[in-house]
Amino acid sequence: MSESDAEKSEAPTPKRLQEARNDGNIPKSTDLTAALSLIAAVFLLYFFGGRLLGGMKVVLQAMLANAHTPNPAQALDIINLPAFTGTVILQGLVPLTLGVALIALIVTVFQVGFVVTTKPLEIDLTKLSPLKGLKNMLSMRGWTRLMMSVGKVAIIGTVATLFIYMHRQEIVKLAELSLMAGMQASWQITFKLALWIGAVLLILAILDYAYQRWQHTSDLKMTKQEVKEELKRMDGDPMMKQRRARVARQLAMQRTAAAVPNADVIITNPTHFAIALKYDSATMQSPKVIAKGADLMAFRIRQIAMSNDIPLVERKELARGLYSNVEVGQEVPPQYYAAVAEILAYVYRLNRKQELAGVS
Repeated sequence: MSESDAEKSEAPTPKRLQEARNDGNIPKSTDLTAALSLIAAVFLLYFFGGRLLGGMKVVLQAMLANAHTPNPAQALDIINLPAFTGTVILQGLVPLTLGVALIALIVTVFQVGFVVTTKPLEIDLTKLSPLKGLKNMLSMRGWTRLMMSVGKVAIIGTVATLFIYMHRQEIVKLAELSLMAGMQASWQITFKLALWIGAVLLILAILDYAYQRWQHTSDLKMTKQEVKEELKRMDGDPMMKQRRARVARQLAMQRTAAAVPNADVIITNPTHFAIALKYDSATMQSPKVIAKGADLMAFRIRQIAMSNDIPLVERKELARGLYSNVEVGQEVPPQYYAAVAEILAYVYRLNRKQELAGVS
């Protein structure tokens, strides 16, 4: 039996998030892009609007003077008018269009980053199902989106109404101004209104972006069983991991059992750590760690050492230092030379005494 959505209480794993991203399922807010594009367009119109109006003036003058045609005698000749008009108007529109497009691109990249996928373009016949579409419209999420859209329209309408009410006297006085003064005053009022609406849209868009991210994470939540299965796929079956660990311990034990009998001395903690050292002046610059272990492995090293009459020397600090800083197969670093040399000298003297006692 499948687990219900109510049981999806676990946050999505990085792997699930990456899979969703590869499928094009990325949290983003079109409102944020639209709001910042609108604000950018308003400012660009404010700075480049005069250039656009100047271009329109040139077009109008050219049309009235027939300057757009090489044969002024033919007043109805409009063959060259589209190209002429387009060239002049584009000179004013290009900065505006490029600026808005650049802002939209930056905002989109900020939200989703750089990702290239063809998954959203793949044909999915289930998306064409009228029944499924109706079900989505009548779902709680559909009603939520509808209420949010209605709320946005209401808020923007309220802000616009409030702005007009606050500037009602300026709007009424526009009729008393000359044509140019009236156009300039109208533009200033329109610019302020656009900024008000843009600011409100930006606030709503930021809230929408936060909601989209929350919704995206909520949609990708997993059940405890799904998390376990994914971890199992990523890390392998726990039983297999235990088996591999057991085999690794057995191999380590075998290597240790083979190496310890060749050691010159075993340095102990005395119970937590055991380090087997060997020194051959002909092949080594300094003594080498040929085996080491902690707890159970340390106990096994001591057992093998005692079975092979290898001296055990207790040096707590030295044992901890060698265990933490020197790997098996590495030579002892210079900071331990003095302590290790003292121990080896003691072991050599001890072995010499035993040899002499055996001879006598």
